[in-house]
Amino acid sequence: MKYLKQNYHQFSTIFFFFFFVFLLLGVHDHIKVIAQNTADNEKFKVGVVLDGLNGSYGSVWLTSMNIALSDFYASPNTSHNRRLVFHVRDSKEDILEASSAAIDLIKNVEVQAIIGPTTSAEAVYMVHLGNKSQVPIISFSATSPSISLSQNPYFIRTTPRDSSQVNTIAAIIKTFGWRQAVPIYEDTEYGNGVIPYLVDALQNINTRVPYRSVFPSSATDDLIVKELYKLKTMQTRVFILHLDNSALAYRIFAKAKMTGMMSKGYSWILTDGLGDYISSFNSSFIDIMQGVIGVRPYVPKSKELSSLRVRWKKRFSKENPDSERKLDVFGLWAYDTIWALASAVEKLEKLNPEFINGKVDLNSSDVARLGVSQIGPELLREISNIKMEGVSGKFDLVERQLQFNNYEILNVVGSGAREIGIWTPSDGIIKDISLAGTSKTMYHKDNLRPVTWPGDTTIIPKGWEIPTEEKKLRVGIPVKDGFTEFVKITRNSSSDSPYVTGYCIDVFKAAVEMLDYTVLYEFVPYENKEGKAAGSYNELVDQVNLQNFDVVVGDVTITANRSQFVDFTLPYAEGGMQMVVLAKPDASKDTLIFVRPLELKLWLTIAAFFVIIGGVVWILEHRVNREFRGGPHPAYQLFTMLSFSFSVLVFAQKERVLSSFSRVIMGLWLVVVLIITQSYTANLTSMLTIRRLEPTYTDVRELIKYQHTVGYQKGSFVYGKLKEMGFDDANLKVYNSPEEFDELFSLGEGKGGIVASFEELPYIELLTARFCEKYMTVGDIVQNDGLAFVFPKGSPLGPDISRKILSIREDGKNKRIKQAWFGSKTTCPDKNSLGSSSSLKIESFYVLFAITGGVIVFVMSLFSAHFLWQTRKIWLYSNDTVWIKAVNLFKNFFDENTTHLITYFEPPPIMDNAIDAGNEQNNVVDD
Repeated sequence: MKYLKQNYHQFSTIFFFFFFVFLLLGVHDHIKVIAQNTADNEKFKVGVVLDGLNGSYGSVWLTSMNIALSDFYASPNTSHNRRLVFHVRDSKEDILEASSAAIDLIKNVEVQAIIGPTTSAEAVYMVHLGNKSQVPIISFSATSPSISLSQNPYFIRTTPRDSSQVNTIAAIIKTFGWRQAVPIYEDTEYGNGVIPYLVDALQNINTRVPYRSVFPSSATDDLIVKELYKLKTMQTRVFILHLDNSALAYRIFAKAKMTGMMSKGYSWILTDGLGDYISSFNSSFIDIMQGVIGVRPYVPKSKELSSLRVRWKKRFSKENPDSERKLDVFGLWAYDTIWALASAVEKLEKLNPEFINGKVDLNSSDVARLGVSQIGPELLREISNIKMEGVSGKFDLVERQLQFNNYEILNVVGSGAREIGIWTPSDGIIKDISLAGTSKTMYHKDNLRPVTWPGDTTIIPKGWEIPTEEKKLRVGIPVKDGFTEFVKITRNSSSDSPYVTGYCIDVFKAAVEMLDYTVLYEFVPYENKEGKAAGSYNELVDQVNLQNFDVVVGDVTITANRSQFVDFTLPYAEGGMQMVVLAKPDASKDTLIFVRPLELKLWLTIAAFFVIIGGVVWILEHRVNREFRGGPHPAYQLFTMLSFSFSVLVFAQKERVLSSFSRVIMGLWLVVVLIITQSYTANLTSMLTIRRLEPTYTDVRELIKYQHTVGYQKGSFVYGKLKEMGFDDANLKVYNSPEEFDELFSLGEGKGGIVASFEELPYIELLTARFCEKYMTVGDIVQNDGLAFVFPKGSPLGPDISRKILSIREDGKNKRIKQAWFGSKTTCPDKNSLGSSSSLKIESFYVLFAITGGVIVFVMSLFSAHFLWQTRKIWLYSNDTVWIKAVNLFKNFFDENTTHLITYFEPPPIMDNAIDAGNEQNNVVDD
């Protein structure tokens, strides 16, 4: 033990020596194995052409590609028979440098595929080289849709096109109800490529693009400031920034902040060209972007993605210690692109690296001498068929284009950006991907998390405002010679500006006053040097489209043709066109006027009651009153009954009633007859006194057939309608005012006048209020949308005015304004009531007839009961058959027998005769 302790250091030295020798031998053997495997693998040359390999974004992507290559060949699920070998070139952000690098790689290195280039502008030239040499050009960063895949069969885009994000941007704009937006972009292949798609998407949601702001790549600060001030003087406050040049974006935002365009009321939206890099921007950049909304492709979270981020950060920091860049989504697509390419190479049947040489000509260019790859078509096919789950999500190429649907919506707040929502094609905007398939509304602000807008406010910008630096809104108004109740211009010698009044003007002022914000405006007559109308109403509306007027206020009718170029508010006056003709006395029905005071039902009811009353009185009187018995024939009895009944009408009945029951009924009936006759007389007098009116013409076809002359108002759309109906210009006359309208009718057709006019309903209201029953409308109303105010297409002010017009119409203010200018219709007699004084209806006499009928039923019930009591010996005590009893009762009813009735009902002077008649009848019964 003591020996071992003394020689401990010697033993340790010997042990570590042999351990080190064995370790070196093992490493050497391992290196030999690796070298042998590499030698055994078939090499597949891949060119890599990227910008910014000096620690910039190119280095970010190259690190991802190298990690992807290591991960692929380290995976137990992949073959190791072939191995990708990168040949990297830095294109130095130069198009010619990128093309030269591609030529060198294809011609000299004979690569079988090229990863890159970085930008769309570089890709435009490089894809031609790929087409010629059949070498697939695979780009994960050239996003411009201007590069056609159909025209470039060897171009593969493993990144979404820029156009795939436009629906997300449109959804954001629609969610917040913005009606205008201005795109700001760089004048490059990347910048210009997406704009047509963006404009189409905005037009699909009725959002107008009034202006496009284009910056050259070399834009100076002075140019940026000048353009921003120009934007500031416009109404639009929604800007869509589409750039991939972060340096230019920084300067634009810095100058926007300086000019006050990053304050309350403004909204900025970034496309994914900048949205992808927000996490890489420094603090000063983030500080001037506060409140900006951005979009970028949504990448689902996964363990593989988390692992890649950790390994990438470690490796990138080691390779680029001075760079602070972060892994972006393009780095993820670069990673997936290498996996897809490596997988496709493993599926090739045979790896043939040979090229068929191009033309050998000393005078030919390098492009002409490019060879043609033998495995290009097969490689292209295998790559296109690759489907896998990558770190960026589902990797699926459709027609050589990566399909990517979901987008993340970001809001720059504080020190970075936070997710406020996600857009999917099926759900629209949702707060979280877990809510996919549950959204009921695709465009609602509640589907987003709270947004902080520029100016550190949570109040949603309305998207536009009247700039304080701009002059007042120019409100064009028509110059009218007549119908000044709609628009009236008064000249004031002491002032250059005209004084404008009228129904249309008051409605517009009322709507503007109800707005939640201040709108300054000035009325500008549409006139020539002589102060007359400068053109027709169609030309006046065109002035809005030509931007000579901001608004047109007046009696402008909404038409389909006009609405193609401008926007109309909701109508403030009802629409429609109708024919107006003279009203003349109606004598066609005077021959039967005596029957019209009472309606037919009432006539029939009165006649029925006359017969009923006659019959009831006859029943009550014929046994006790010889005046009601008439002759022996039944016809005499009927005649007596009817003559008595109808003679009551003129109080000329000669028969005297004796029964108290009869007297009750007759007294009530005389009152009813008196009321009916007085009502009849009064209504007949009214009909004879008041003049009846009817139209002079009723059929438009008659006017056209016989070429009658008709009129229309100057400048009205009615002229076009009349031409469509078939009227000739020779048969059309124009008028400017209600006075001319009346004069043309007064002249008549023979003296250069008209027989009819076609006019819009608002003007008809004015004419009928002024001329009362002189004119009347006939025929069906030709519908249109009415009178409205005119705004430019997509104007954000138009919808607000429309909502206020709706409020004005609902609360009755519009009606009050109209009455103030047109006058109330109650001041004119109603032509309809003049033309047909209404007949008295049976409903007016229901109570009288009901009382009369009730009394009749009551009296007849008492009479029947008394009669049966008197004749009880016949039907109660007799042993005769039922038939004989009935016959005896019938004979007793018709025979004169007043013994009991007269004693009970009549006074003493007539009693003796009644008793004699009764005794005589009783003797007959006793027998």
